[in-house]
Formats: sequence, C-alpha cells, structure tokens
Amino acid sequence: MTGTETGVTGTETGVTGTETGKVGIKVWSDYVCPFCMLAEGPLHEATHDLDVEIEWMPFELRPYPTPTLRPEDEYLPAIWARSVYPMARRMGVDITLPTVSPQPYTRLAFEGYQYAAEHGKAAEYTPRMLRAFFQENRDIGRLDVLTDIAAELGLDRVGFAEALTAGTYTETHQEALRTAAAYRVSVAPTIIIAERHRLEGVPTVAQVRKAVLDAQAEQAVARGAACGIDGC
Repeated sequence: MTGTETGVTGTETGVTGTETGKVGIKVWSDYVCPFCMLAEGPLHEATHDLDVEIEWMPFELRPYPTPTLRPEDEYLPAIWARSVYPMARRMGVDITLPTVSPQPYTRLAFEGYQYAAEHGKAAEYTPRMLRAFFQENRDIGRLDVLTDIAAELGLDRVGFAEALTAGTYTETHQEALRTAAAYRVSVAPTIIIAERHRLEGVPTVAQVRKAVLDAQAEQAVARGAACGIDGC
C-alpha cells in the first residue's frame, strides 16, 4: 500500500490552519492496521522541523459486529508476507503479525483515546497502542490491558478503567466515527493536511513534506503575507 494524493471532497473548507498558525494534519488510523504503524515514521520524519499539529483520528476498519480477522487464516499471513514485512524491512521498522485471535475490536481502545485526549496524552496514546499490538503482542481489546497501557502513559489507572466501564466516552467516539464518514475515510491510514491535501496508505517522506510546504505557502497567501500566481 503506497501513498496516493487526492483532493478533499465533501468537507473541504478551504485553506485553513490551526488557531496557533500551525499546519493541521489529521491522521485516521486503526490500532489493528499495520500500515498505520508504518506511516508514523514518514509522517514524523517529514515534519520534525516544520510547524505542524498532528491529530490522530479514530477509524474502525471492522466495527462490531463485523467479524475481525484471524492470524491463523490464509489472508493475514499472505498480506503480511506480500506487503507488510517487505515494507517494514525497507523502512527499518520492527513489526510482527500478532497472534491474538481473533483480532480485537478497537472501540474500547478508541474510547480510551478520548480519555487520553481529555487528559493531555493524545499524541502519545495512538503510537503506544500500535506498538503494544504489533511489537508486544498484547490484546488491546481487553480492559485490563488498556488500563495497564494507560498507566504506563501516566494516566490515572482507576479513572481510566471507570470511564471505559461506564461508557463515558462512547458518544464522543461515535461522533469521531461520524467525522470520519464526513471526510469520506474508507481506508487506514488516511492523512489530510490543512483540510486540502489527502494521502491514503503509507506515504513517502517526500509526499508528506511537499503537502505541508504547499499548505504553508497557501496559508501565507491567504493571510496576505505572500503573493500568489494570480497576483497580490
């Protein structure tokens, strides 16, 4: 799976940045998608010296009651051998097909993301969850596993577990899924930069960097800080 760029349709709001003037980057991912973990490296390499704000966005590839995949069946080993492992080797990423069977539903983990976001740990939560599944073979569909990971991030163990048990963030997560639908997200990862540049699949560093630099130039023109091809 490689990055492809298309125009944002349906929800395009023009050239906008965040309130801080940074270029906003939305990344829709699912914790059981290996390509989402592989996309993290190019994303950060391309933007480490640029003024961006990365927001991880929930997207469930197989929401309940859709059956999840089983690593002992033919499909997962085949696609990992054909696509995931070769790409991971080229990128130098340590990733292994988890043996958790069937693969977990991710709704509860995403509700945990909403708790983490409310407590200032959004940026750390998604990469940590991906590593837990693809490097540590942990069942991220279980409340006790999620609670342990949350505690590792410095979140309150009891508060986290109580919030997930009570469904405190269920509606917030459902609203996030409606946002994904509004942006017509159908694959993971999907990356939208400055509400305008769309990349689907694992992008290259060059693709991400070009989109961010283009967005910066577009924002400068919109602010009246530069001249565009149509004049000043």
